[in-house]
This record gives sequence, C-alpha cells and structure tokens, in this order.
Amino acid sequence: MFKPMLSKLLVVALLISGQAYSVQSTDIAAQEKGLRIAKKAKKLDSGWGDSQSEVEMILRNKHGQESRRAIRSKNLELKDEGDKSLIIFDEPRDVKGTAFLNFSNPIEPDDQWLYLPALKRTKRISSRNKSGPFMGSEFSYEDMSSFEVEKYTYKYLRDEIAEDRECFVLEYYPVDKYSGYPRQVVWLDKEMYQPIKTEYYDRKDSLLKTLKLTDYKRYQGKFWRPDKLEMTNHLNGKSTVLLMTNYRFSTGLNEQDFSQNTLKRLR
Repeated sequence: MFKPMLSKLLVVALLISGQAYSVQSTDIAAQEKGLRIAKKAKKLDSGWGDSQSEVEMILRNKHGQESRRAIRSKNLELKDEGDKSLIIFDEPRDVKGTAFLNFSNPIEPDDQWLYLPALKRTKRISSRNKSGPFMGSEFSYEDMSSFEVEKYTYKYLRDEIAEDRECFVLEYYPVDKYSGYPRQVVWLDKEMYQPIKTEYYDRKDSLLKTLKLTDYKRYQGKFWRPDKLEMTNHLNGKSTVLLMTNYRFSTGLNEQDFSQNTLKRLR
C-alpha cells in the first residue's frame, strides 16, 4: 500500500528538483550574459589614455535652492590597473584649492585622499566611510570611482526602452563589503554601451538614489561622454548636477600628475 504513495512522492521530488535546476540554470545564464555585457562596455571605452574637463557642480536642496562650484577634472587610464583621477575645486572661495585624488583598484577598495587647504592637510578616506557624501553633494566617495569590471558581479534582467534609447537592464552587486549600495540597477545603452540611468538601493533594498546621464557626445570617433549627470536622493529630496564641458583627450598627463605630493602643489 506504500508503493503508490512512494512513487507519487518520488515524482513530486523529481519535479521540484527539475524546477530548481531550471531556475538555477536560468540564473547562471543571466549572470554570464551580464558579465559579457559589462566586459564589452569596458573594452569599448578603453584606449583613451588621459583626459581633462571642466565641471560645474550644482547643489540643490529639497526647496530648489542652489549653490554652485567650479571644478577641474583630470583622469589617467592604466593598463591592467584601475584608473586614476584628480578633482580640483576652484570656486567658490570657501572650497578653493580643495582636491580629491582617487586610485581605482579592480579588486581591493579604492585608495582615496582629500586635500584640505585651510588645514594644509591630506586626509585619507577610509574604505568604511566611502558611502559618505562627497563634498556635501549627493554623490558619495564611492561614486567618484571609475568603472572596473572586477568591482561587481552581474545579472542581466531584460531589454528595455529608456529615455527613447534601447537598453540592456543589468543588476550590479558590489564585491566590496563596505559598499553603500548592495544592489544597483543599470540601464546600459545598446549603441554606446554607456549607462543612461542607475538606481542605487540601500541595505533595506529601498531605492536610495537615481543617477541620470544625458547629452552624450562622441570624442575621437569612439569615446562617449555625457555633458550632464544628475544624482537625485529620494530620501532627503536633494540633488546634485554635474555639467561637463571642454573634454580633452591625450593631454600628456602621466602618473606623476596623480600623487599625494601633487595635491599640496595645486593652484
């Protein structure tokens, strides 16, 4: 009398096992596709060497009141290593001379320093504090890093139209345990292989911030760069806009231009 019951239980177990295997296989395929897309995006944006640009940072509070800052940005691409970047504040007077240096690392946490001219002191940013606000903006120190494939694991979600553009929609999962964003959802343009929107989720898996990148232009026939980045914080109602101008490539920068000693000599 137990044989029919055992047979039914065996069938149910096999069905459940088959469904679980199917879900697992689908998940693995989505992870592999996400990784392939991310690698292609990085490859297509490789070879620019070094670049410089001017930036206007606009800080908006929840009431729409604004304050503005003038910034210079310098970047250096390193083969098989993370990129290096240097941000220098020129205006207004209370932040003039402040400089931020970032060494992106593919696997380890980034190395970051902030030079404060009023104190004539260089402060190292701890890896535990990189989710904090960058210079009072809605960008964090973590957001100031360059994209490196090894910093994340990936999952392809779907294809979708966003901002009238055909996009891949991917999930990024930061490898760094101190990341302020356990999960990001990225809309990656299928033509440019550049992000046009990123949603950042907090540790409660609530939507924390949204970044929109618009007005892309292509330089040297290959490298796409946005003229506008806008980060909106959904918790406090504040936003920060970065208006990028005067992109230049192959300007002759080298590693000596990106050292801690350089921070103190900036003008």
